[in-house]
Amino acid sequence: MTICFKIYFKHISMKVLKVFPVLFLFILGSCSSVQVTSDYDKDIDFDNYKTFAFYKKGIDKIEISDLDKRRILRAVETELQAKGMIKSETPDVLVNIFTKSREKIDVYNNTYYGWYPWYYGYGYGFGGYGSGYTNVTQSTEGTLFIDLIDTDKKELAWQGVGTGVLSKSKTPDKREERINEFVNKIMTAYPPEISIK
Repeated sequence: MTICFKIYFKHISMKVLKVFPVLFLFILGSCSSVQVTSDYDKDIDFDNYKTFAFYKKGIDKIEISDLDKRRILRAVETELQAKGMIKSETPDVLVNIFTKSREKIDVYNNTYYGWYPWYYGYGYGFGGYGSGYTNVTQSTEGTLFIDLIDTDKKELAWQGVGTGVLSKSKTPDKREERINEFVNKIMTAYPPEISIK
């Protein structure tokens, strides 16, 4: 299980934590979010882009499995078609993708001291002495770049970037679901909302 943010528990015993496993599974599951940024040429009227194709030469260089590569391309194609664009042999834009990843190590050190009535209580309103613990988690943070290149100018017109935690242990269905989430979040920034002078 991946923890992508630190949760600070104060005055809570491990005995109490065991009572609410579903709650904490839900909290830990929230690390599935994707952080998105985008950049674009502000002088371009993106409404003029009606057709697209994939930039095979660039995509072939990506060092990920062919399975994940196909999942990403299917997801991008679905998103662009949902925006009214059509795949074509004479495209207005070429779509290129790029990925990178890095390992993250998170250290959570929690120490709590005191007497609590719910911790090994003896029925007299007193409790035991709580000690702290350290939890170290390792996760993979992945970044997906989606570029739209103007075929006439041969220049980058728009770039979307999504970063989030990946899991190597997911099933093919879960991997595809995660990839779809990445691409969907990135493509919500396209087309950019700009006013052409």
